[in-house]
Amino acid sequence: MKIRLSVISDSESIMKIIKGAQKLLASLNIDQWQDGYPNEVQILNDIKNNESYVILNKEQKIIATFMFTTNKEPNYSIIDGEWLTNNLAKYGVIHRVAVSQKTTNKGIAKHIISYCEASLKKQEIPAMRIDTHNDNLGMQHILNKLSYIYCGIITVTNGDSRLAFEKLLQ
Repeated sequence: MKIRLSVISDSESIMKIIKGAQKLLASLNIDQWQDGYPNEVQILNDIKNNESYVILNKEQKIIATFMFTTNKEPNYSIIDGEWLTNNLAKYGVIHRVAVSQKTTNKGIAKHIISYCEASLKKQEIPAMRIDTHNDNLGMQHILNKLSYIYCGIITVTNGDSRLAFEKLLQ
């Protein structure tokens, strides 16, 4: 598997994977990504900001996508709980993790998170934050397995609540 920054020509493949993830979440009765988010405008914005990534398989086909940034997440400024790094100036953030339905349960989400953690360590950024839907038990399981600590509840732009996690990177 190879991870690289997304380019504009990837947007169709990215949206196909996201739409598949939306269908999967709906089939599991998880009310996440069911309101048109993320949409192509958001993905194109991520690409333009050099924050969108794709994972390619051996055949160079896109099998997963995610957004990764070291910019502060505005939705993380207010938390019902407490971050591990309350006054920390820098942290990494992962959003919009989506894996092709043909490649689910193959450790790709774990690979994404590990890749981002390694990038932060190289930049000497000491923490990663990520949020997920209360019903997204799959992502919660991955985060727990990777030693992320539940810190509280944040509110996203549309007003929905999300479980917030953080990990200190040694």
